[in-house]
Amino acid sequence: MAAILAIDQGTTSTKAYRLEPDGAFNPVGSIRHRQIMPRPGWVEHDPLELLAAIRTLIASAGPVSSVGLANQGETVVAWDAQSKRPLHNAIVWQDERTTAAIDALRSQGVEALTRARAGLPLDAYFSASKLRWLLEHGDGAATLRRAGRLRLGTSDAFFLDCLTGSFATDVSTASRTSLMDLNTRRWDADLCAAFGVPMECLPDIRPTVADFGMLDGGTRVKASIVDQQAALFGHACDAAGDIKITFGTGAFALGLTGAAPPRGNTAELLPTCAWQIGDDPPRYALDGGIFTAGAARDWLDRLGLRHEAPGDGLPSGSRAIDKGIVFVPAQAGLACPYWDRTARGAWFGLDLATSPADLRHAVLEGIALRAAQLVRALDAAIGTIGRICIDGGLVRDDDFRQVLADALGRTIEVATIGDVTAFGVARLCATALDRDRGRALQPERLRIAPLRPLSPAHHALFAEAIERARGWTTLSARA
Repeated sequence: MAAILAIDQGTTSTKAYRLEPDGAFNPVGSIRHRQIMPRPGWVEHDPLELLAAIRTLIASAGPVSSVGLANQGETVVAWDAQSKRPLHNAIVWQDERTTAAIDALRSQGVEALTRARAGLPLDAYFSASKLRWLLEHGDGAATLRRAGRLRLGTSDAFFLDCLTGSFATDVSTASRTSLMDLNTRRWDADLCAAFGVPMECLPDIRPTVADFGMLDGGTRVKASIVDQQAALFGHACDAAGDIKITFGTGAFALGLTGAAPPRGNTAELLPTCAWQIGDDPPRYALDGGIFTAGAARDWLDRLGLRHEAPGDGLPSGSRAIDKGIVFVPAQAGLACPYWDRTARGAWFGLDLATSPADLRHAVLEGIALRAAQLVRALDAAIGTIGRICIDGGLVRDDDFRQVLADALGRTIEVATIGDVTAFGVARLCATALDRDRGRALQPERLRIAPLRPLSPAHHALFAEAIERARGWTTLSARA
């Protein structure tokens, strides 16, 4: 089997890896891109900048047998079908510009429809309201629609259209838009009408492993998937109850369920399509997100509070929460299980003896405690938790890994491979070529056991801090 190229187009950079015939997983390159923030709460990317990064990495990779692509998920683009010209910057999943539109839809009772068909609450996080915004504000969108040349889609559809001429997305990505019926895995006319998104402008929905067209030079794109679902597949999470948490800009947990969309009490966890391999039945999962994870550590960097020097942390065995110091990581609002975009980050319990090390550790503990809330919710919804696998930039921090194991009270598996999202894409492509070989591919792992599990009192203190933070934002809004 020839080499496979896996591309991970993420929130802050685009990375590529080659899976060699002998199983070696080698980096091709990484290209960072700009974060465009024209107003508070608005986050954009230049889609042509992202596309150029993908093209550069493809050219750098050398000959490969197939290519797979992971995308950001809810990030959207509008473009001209003929010229491929974007009509506006891509609107990123973090963007909050459509919050008022979401509130208006909620007042009209649309949330009952989105939950029943798409499995999702009304939130600016998902793609549908962003697509409507592009329809209304994209340069020349109305004219192109009348001419039958307007294309609206998640970022993967734009990349594939430009790279291969295939105007397509996959079921995992489409399930993050609020426009796809989870049962039929097709665009839903009622959902599209509710959001005002013309169905004829949306891409074709295909299985995750499918034919997504041919690149210049003859190499076929065999897989396309949301980055979070790619990481789940990359961890080789194959059994119901297996969980992965990716700690990137945000932190996103996925718990694998089965071949039908989860129903019933899911504690505000979101049913989503994990993947579909060819004509096989799809696999579903429950999703829980934290909007602020690695972004909180980056924020510490900007404040000059990053822990760098050995021995500069808290004394061995000490914790900020033991001193009553708690941090709520909500600088971009609270996702699952609160779904409160108005909430903001907060420290509690500071006094004159609070040190920079206390503040640093409180941030790590706050992220870990939020992850523990997600895992408890998944445990309650799925019934049995299997493996807990983690990846992402934040898990390279030894302190954070141990804090997380202690917060969960469970052994965690840490992927030591360079990029488990890209590895999942490569594993999908390998499965397309040879199912047995694809399934046999496994990432390298470390196992971290809890040393001093946090107590119920710690978790209760954190939950109380979250409610106080939410109450504070309510009071400040009234003021």
